Amino acid sequence: MQPNRYGFILPLVCATAFSAEVAPQPNTSSVDADGLTHITRVVPVPASISPEAQATLTRPQPSILSSGASIDEQRAKISARQKNDADNCLKIYPATVSEATMAGVPVHIVMPLEVGTGKGDRVLLNLHGGGFKTDTGSLLETIPIASLTQTKVVAVLYRLSPENPFPAALDDAIAVYKELLKTYRPEKIGIYGTSAGAILTAETAAKIKQLGLPLPAVLGIFSVLGDFSKAGDSWSLFGIQGLTGTVAPRSTGALLPDYVGRTNPTDPVLSPLYSDLKGMPPTLFATSTRDMLLSGTVILHQAFLHAGVDARLVVFEALPHAFWLDSHLPESRGANEIMAHFFNDHLGK
Repeated sequence: MQPNRYGFILPLVCATAFSAEVAPQPNTSSVDADGLTHITRVVPVPASISPEAQATLTRPQPSILSSGASIDEQRAKISARQKNDADNCLKIYPATVSEATMAGVPVHIVMPLEVGTGKGDRVLLNLHGGGFKTDTGSLLETIPIASLTQTKVVAVLYRLSPENPFPAALDDAIAVYKELLKTYRPEKIGIYGTSAGAILTAETAAKIKQLGLPLPAVLGIFSVLGDFSKAGDSWSLFGIQGLTGTVAPRSTGALLPDYVGRTNPTDPVLSPLYSDLKGMPPTLFATSTRDMLLSGTVILHQAFLHAGVDARLVVFEALPHAFWLDSHLPESRGANEIMAHFFNDHLGK
């Protein structure tokens, strides 16, 4: 349904189609014999967020991809969009971007215009988002953080699925991390990512510990799924754009099967929720209340807390999945500043 000037009329779960003559009544809830809750709810646009964010929530957000697009077409469209958005991002967060190869893996090297005093001996490793199929964030996730922290960021352009299922992306991340350890002390390295990159960040930390390598000083896990065997509650409520566009269907099996491949969904590295998390470095988790991975983020954060980790969670109001990639939003500026501050605190200023 299209949003109106007051918000959204949202059927959260619909087992039967409504006819044109019988419109759903707002603000109703019932539970059927199978235990499914059927809700029709009017969801207003909150006044607590910026006018820019309010406008984003009331604007239909169709997918950038056509339904029949090939994986190559999807990647080309997303790459072009990211480059355009990155040009705008650089106007807000000055930085330089270059391409390189580390341990045989392609990377972006993102540098602030000026490396901060005493910050030349530290580095941040970014693992981008994009559902493991595309690259939506190797520029948009790195430019603001490099600029705000005045620190070098290395973005890993890891192998993508479905051609390269787990653990190909993880192997690339580990290879680059090992290469960084030749130059940087682990207490001067941070690893972070958004969405698929957040998952890969948690997987990389679990694998580092499994291999007996020194852990980095800090992790940033921004909108994550820590368990591929089951979907959280928010997966049934929201889509990639929150309440606009397509909402993911209820999952009846392993999530993201093209990435999981033949690996057991409860493998403790693939799904870090099942890993030994004790001794993990200080970690910042971030999500938002209309994020389809809100539940996954909350669940993994709690697991870190139960393991005794200094794990902090920031939940932003009303905005959808990975909203901080939209650099024009005031809330994105706030999110990036919180992330940068956390990295600065744990890498040493």
